[in-house]
Amino acid sequence: MRATPDELGGGLSFENVSHAFGTKRVVDDVSISVPAGQLTCLLGPSGCGKTTLLRLAAGLEPLRHGRVLIDGAVVADGGERFSVPPERRNVGLMFQDYALFPHLTLRENIAFGVTGSIDAHKDWIESGIRRIGLDGLGDKYPHTLSGGQQQRAALLRALAPQPGVLLLDEPFSGLDVTRRAQIREDTLSLLRDSGVATLMVTHDPEEAMFMADRLLVMDEGQVVQAGAPAEIYFRPASAFVAGLFGKVNRLTGTARDGLVETPFGPVGARGIADGTDVEVLIRPEGLQVLPAEAVRGTTARTKFARLLGRSSHVHVIVDGDPTVELEARVRDVYLPDDGTEVRVELDARQAFVFPIS
Repeated sequence: MRATPDELGGGLSFENVSHAFGTKRVVDDVSISVPAGQLTCLLGPSGCGKTTLLRLAAGLEPLRHGRVLIDGAVVADGGERFSVPPERRNVGLMFQDYALFPHLTLRENIAFGVTGSIDAHKDWIESGIRRIGLDGLGDKYPHTLSGGQQQRAALLRALAPQPGVLLLDEPFSGLDVTRRAQIREDTLSLLRDSGVATLMVTHDPEEAMFMADRLLVMDEGQVVQAGAPAEIYFRPASAFVAGLFGKVNRLTGTARDGLVETPFGPVGARGIADGTDVEVLIRPEGLQVLPAEAVRGTTARTKFARLLGRSSHVHVIVDGDPTVELEARVRDVYLPDDGTEVRVELDARQAFVFPIS
């Protein structure tokens, strides 16, 4: 049974947190909260401050400015130069490299951080081993386990002491693609049932969309957009955010009367002043490729097409203009010959207009 936030306390909060290494500011006035029972993802490129926030929460970096609170209690205050030691913060931390102890068995690794009687936690440990697919491996040593098995053991070790907050730093980055999806599902199920406030760092947008209850997009030390994954995907606040979720087609134009003209007709540019030069970002899945005889869409010719698993990626040149080459993503197998005439239709929900800065 999943615990409720009231049963688990107040989660994790950052209040006006800033941090620098030398003269380089890597976290810039960040205020966020991670409620109990919720998984929050920090998404952004390398060097944007994601892992630094995790280390500040865990007490592995001295806080320079702002405050960090866990379950409503201040554990670090930069102004007061106050910091609770990491081992007293009731935080579970899972590193990118898992950091299992090579001389301990899987079962001993999981039990390592447990305080008090191990017997009191034995049932939880054995149940966790079974639930997460590690049956029969309790007496094995880390070097005999696969990467996925080590990942799951590290997760159980972080959860075994029943922390108030769990911090995950790129927990799936070392896994092969074929195993990653299943292990993400197993991990999410376990975390939901534990009810722990979880803050996870990733640079993988698909992973963030799948795992997160709430998504925080970071750039240059700041949170530039926060919200539910679907909200950020369909309503990105900037070209940077829109581009985080994969390749986008880019067109330019000028805003007039709340619209910008494109080869597919006008696209809304609400709130942008007339005469402003703008960039139109179109996701490949926002372009539908239709037969040449279709009565809707813009005339185009295929340049080339490639099959990538569950979708086909088709490059098209619009209306004979070689300067307008776009990529469309088509479900299933669609591999037309190079130079095939087609028509291309835009799904306006997958087109985003931003002023060119």
